[in-house]
Formats: sequence, C-alpha cells, structure tokens
Amino acid sequence: MSTKKRILFIANEMSPYVETSSAAELINKLAVMSNDNNMEVRCIMPKFGTINERRHRLHEVVRLSGINVSIDNDDYPLVIKVASLPNARLQVYFLDNEDFFKRKWLYADDTGKFFDDNGLRSVLFCKGALETVKKFGWPPDIIHCSGWMAGLIPMFIRAAYKKEPVFSHCKIVYTIGETTFKEKLGADFLKLSSINDNVTKKELDPYKDLNNIAMFRGAATYADAITFSSPKADKKLIEEFAKVKGKKILKYNEESDLTDYLQLYTDLAK
Repeated sequence: MSTKKRILFIANEMSPYVETSSAAELINKLAVMSNDNNMEVRCIMPKFGTINERRHRLHEVVRLSGINVSIDNDDYPLVIKVASLPNARLQVYFLDNEDFFKRKWLYADDTGKFFDDNGLRSVLFCKGALETVKKFGWPPDIIHCSGWMAGLIPMFIRAAYKKEPVFSHCKIVYTIGETTFKEKLGADFLKLSSINDNVTKKELDPYKDLNNIAMFRGAATYADAITFSSPKADKKLIEEFAKVKGKKILKYNEESDLTDYLQLYTDLAK
C-alpha cells in the first residue's frame, strides 16, 4: 500500500492553461515540485473556452463524466476532461459545462463587462470539483485552493461536506492573490451557495460583501493555512488574518524557492 501523501490543487487558473494572475505559475510550480518530492498529485480547474483542447491534448474521462451538480433546485451537467501537465507525470482534470465555462472569455465579455452569472459559475465549479473528488474515491491529505472562483471550497469542505469520508482528514491551504475585480457576484450568490442544510447564514457570513475580497476572506476563514501569491494582496486582509490564532500563514516572498510550501504541506499532513 502506497504511503505517499496526496495533494489536490483546485484553482481557476494554472499555467500553461490559463495565465492571467500571479497564482497561475505558482500552482504549476507547486504541483510539479510536490510530484517531484514523492507526493501523489492531482489538479482540478474549469475547462474555459480559451483552453485549446487539441494543443493541450485534453480528452474526456468517461467514467467521471455524467455528474449532475444540483444548485438551488437546478441540475447542471459536467463533462470531465483530463490532460497530462507538460514535462510532468501528473494529471490535470478539467470541469466542462457548455453554458458556463465554454466561452471565449474568462470572467468578462469582450467589452469588459463582468459576467452576471459569475457567482453561479463559482458555485458550480466548487461543488463540481468536490463531487468529482468523491467520484475519484481518492481522499486527499492536503487540498490547496487558489483563485477567487475556488473561494467556496474551504467552507464547503468544513460545512456542506463535513460528513463525507473522502474529506474527513484533509487539511486546507488557500492562496490569496491580487484583487482582480470590483464588481459584486450578485444578490442571489449567498442563496446559491447554500447547497445543503449544513451551509447556514453563519457559514456564509464571511462572504456577505459579495466581492473579490469577500471570496478571499471566506476561503481564508475556513482554511488551515493561508499563503500569498502576490505582493499586491490586500493589506487589510493580511493584517486581519495575521491576528487569527492557530492559522498557519506563509507570507509572500519574491525570493522564495517554494520549499517553504513543501514544509507547510509536510507539517499539515502529519
């Protein structure tokens, strides 16, 4: 039986597939480094329409496809695709949905208008990612989340999925990056995020401002450890969580060789 520690990366951006934030390259490097250091690694991200399937050699995973994600009494089908990360022997899984991810733009249209359904897209991605892990039957020791669109993952694990055996022993790391949008996620975002009875108003309170900072705050609230991918991360947010006892914090360091992350994973997985 393998004794390798399992680490799952869940991010809305990862190099070389989507690269609009500082976290994209960081997640790529961390996945490769973890794999090279005898950890069992998997990655999950959305299959945005900007990702060239032929160039990156994506193909459907039939045994995983067919997941229907239920949100506010509506069902949304997901097709799961996979590719091997270039120059690394690890797999990246892509969550595809015709209506919500297969667009020519990521978070805003060609005029720069923020998509009205970005809140729903985030809920769909986060719940879809966790449902995919359940279907893997692959309990991770560490789940490292990055990006605002993955901001509900830590709360979902600690509340909505707290009774799921596959997540019962995992530790959560969340990486905060630069603030990339000022728009609101929509008045119905908190309602959409209440995916079962375990997600109450109390659990959703950190997300109540409905913006980029709120997604970071909510994720950081439920994570066991917080890291930063950019020197432009919101300073008030850094100060806020620096005062929280028992939460591990890895400060941004431009000169870091990433071994601090490896130590963080090792410490959390003990």
